[in-house]
Amino acid sequence: MFCVRALAVAAGFCLTVAIASSTPIVTIAPQSRSAAETAIREAISSSGADVAVVWQPLDAPPAERLAINARERFHAASTMKVPIMIELFRRAAAGDVRLDDTMLVTNRFTSIVDGSPYELSATEDSDGDVYKAIGQQRSYRVLCEAMITVSSNLAANLLIERLGAKQIQATVDSVGAGGMQVLRGVEDQKAFDRGLNNTTDAEGLAMLLLKLGRGEVVSPAASREMIDILARQKFNEGIPAGVDAGVRVAHKTGSITRIRHDAGIVFAARPYVLVVLVRGLDDAKAGDALIARISRIVAGIR
Repeated sequence: MFCVRALAVAAGFCLTVAIASSTPIVTIAPQSRSAAETAIREAISSSGADVAVVWQPLDAPPAERLAINARERFHAASTMKVPIMIELFRRAAAGDVRLDDTMLVTNRFTSIVDGSPYELSATEDSDGDVYKAIGQQRSYRVLCEAMITVSSNLAANLLIERLGAKQIQATVDSVGAGGMQVLRGVEDQKAFDRGLNNTTDAEGLAMLLLKLGRGEVVSPAASREMIDILARQKFNEGIPAGVDAGVRVAHKTGSITRIRHDAGIVFAARPYVLVVLVRGLDDAKAGDALIARISRIVAGIR
């Protein structure tokens, strides 16, 4: 274990980081929003990564948010699964589907480039259970749970096939989160090779989460149910690692090569949304540590 004293007295606070194994434990004194921004910019600069951050309390107007590179575009990775969930709940509310209806689990999808078939690789996915169900029926509710909590790519693609990427995007646009663009399913290599990717900026993701946290997505009851799913997230090395034990975090991670994202609602005494998008680090654990560090910094804003 070692400790480093970081940031200047001029920033108005002192940050101490203790690192045991590969997991950072960060403590920070209460501070102003401007001091927190100074600390975050220093953390970003020292990391060498491209980073975008948005922090905003649920009860605050946009003028009170902290935003760094908020409109810079990133590969969305698995954060694009949040819009899929929202569209599913919207369609359920409209009566187009029922969450407990089932669909056949397959592993055959079509490229948006030319309609050619492709399959997902179970070894490249973070969840194997949905693959075990190939040839069987699974409910939309079960697929949604797997898509969010263990980031199942197969579940995501099945739901996109059922709901339609264009419809998902239309719903994203309708809530004012056009900074996120959902074009296709996961592992469409032909689309990837042509630069046709799902992308997002921190502002778009933050808007989705703000609307969810305020109960304004589909309905208050549907928003609460979606938040409950996000709160069952199994990968908690980012934002949750930066908040005090016992603080509920409803969030969605996203990761591919040199990409590490986390975006969620932190139910602190004054609940807030935090989005951290990270690009350019070869070490995934370093990306998680940076997100956790930023999470802890904003946890101290008073």
